[in-house]
Amino acid sequence: MESDTIHKALYLVKDLSSLSGLSAYTIKYYLKLGLIKEVGRFPETNFRYFDDSTLEALRRVIDLRKDDISLSKIRHIMDKEAHP
Repeated sequence: MESDTIHKALYLVKDLSSLSGLSAYTIKYYLKLGLIKEVGRFPETNFRYFDDSTLEALRRVIDLRKDDISLSKIRHIMDKEAHP
């Protein structure tokens, strides 16, 4: 019998780095600025983990940076998109 449980993809900083092409340092900086958010932490290791929504937000930041938009403006844009 197949399970109806849907498994979400979880990512570590290094996974986000590989998928986005950004350095782990940059991803941690974006976390510090509040541009992206961790979903939680693994209790055993205290490592941050992220999901597909974080990856989508990171890709949004990357797209906006390509248009030379400042990080503070990006944060404002993303806050407005999250809370219309």
